[in-house]
Amino acid sequence: MSDADISGIPPFPFARTCPFSPPAEYAPLRAEEPMSQVVLQNGKTAWLATRHEHVRTLLSHPATTASRAHPAFPATVANVGAFAQKGFLLSMDAPDHSLHRRMVTSEFTLNRTRKLRPRIQEIVDECVDRILEAGAGGRPVDLVQELSLPVPSLVICELLGVPYESRGVFQKYTEVLLERSSTPEERGAAFGALRAFLGELVSSKDDEPDDALLSRLAVKYREAGIHDHELLTGFAMLLLLAGHETTANMISLGVTALLREPEKLATITADPSRTPGAVEELLRWFSIVDYPTARVALEDIEVGDVVVRAGEGFIASAAAANHDESVFPDPAELDLGRSTSGHVAFGFGVHACLGQNLARAELEIVYDTLFRRVPGLRLVSPPEDLPFKDATVFGIHRLEVTW
Repeated sequence: MSDADISGIPPFPFARTCPFSPPAEYAPLRAEEPMSQVVLQNGKTAWLATRHEHVRTLLSHPATTASRAHPAFPATVANVGAFAQKGFLLSMDAPDHSLHRRMVTSEFTLNRTRKLRPRIQEIVDECVDRILEAGAGGRPVDLVQELSLPVPSLVICELLGVPYESRGVFQKYTEVLLERSSTPEERGAAFGALRAFLGELVSSKDDEPDDALLSRLAVKYREAGIHDHELLTGFAMLLLLAGHETTANMISLGVTALLREPEKLATITADPSRTPGAVEELLRWFSIVDYPTARVALEDIEVGDVVVRAGEGFIASAAAANHDESVFPDPAELDLGRSTSGHVAFGFGVHACLGQNLARAELEIVYDTLFRRVPGLRLVSPPEDLPFKDATVFGIHRLEVTW
């Protein structure tokens, strides 16, 4: 498509001008042109879905591909093809996706997560102990470094069997991979280094198996006669990337939002049984993983009054869908008592987030424990002045608090 052809089409992704709202462009598009075209950073065009019903229709349609290797895949970051390597479930289609997701689903069931809750509580309590010690005398404490990153990092490390002392390695590479400003060269180097690190870890599990998830997966694959070192390495990488960065950002953002509106925080400190509902509303409200829900149509798909033609890419915006007034009245309001049934913060369809039960458990335990054990917690800086991330996963770089 020539420059003239795309002259009237807006560039994507859109920026969040307010950290507590989705991009401002979504609301008018949802009202007037819910299936619209956008121009990506590589100059290609794609469809953008901003209504809740259209997002769910597209993400559950069988005639689509999630393969990052497809030439029409709507890339919102450089080197997106790297995520098409073996083991990356988010880039697989049926029947491969169905086979490999079945192999790991049992590790993330609600029942399995319940068994992990006592250990998650121990980890959170240990972090809060250190926060109370570090902040004695009114000294500011950075919650990102002392709570938001350590909790999900240690949980996923223990779950996978990754040495926790290696967390600095994967956190550094993850930041490069998710930062929108990273160059293709930086992203490629980080991807290669992280994959090499995890490849060695998978080999060590083959040589000296333990009772962690990676070893259990290796046994399952051997018993099924389809053991593949590269695939297990990809699995490990995906789970590590997805298992700490998203939850870490939601911890920081949720704390910020609740401290910003203390009367709403009081509703859950007074009645912790309301925390699960508050977590769902915070997930809907922030929708920190907005546009990686991209696909390519494999046949013509009718969506509203638009036909997405076979071979065309589309982006199903989670943030736009989660702020659809027809589903969530007054969506800009953080309403901890609302029904959030149907929100798509974890995606939708066969590619819905595998670890969502674990993420919910971590968030519930962190919020309840932090606000119970540190009464009077407050932000050092006004919420609007915090260093928010301009990245694929929305978040905060630093969150200083005192009490």
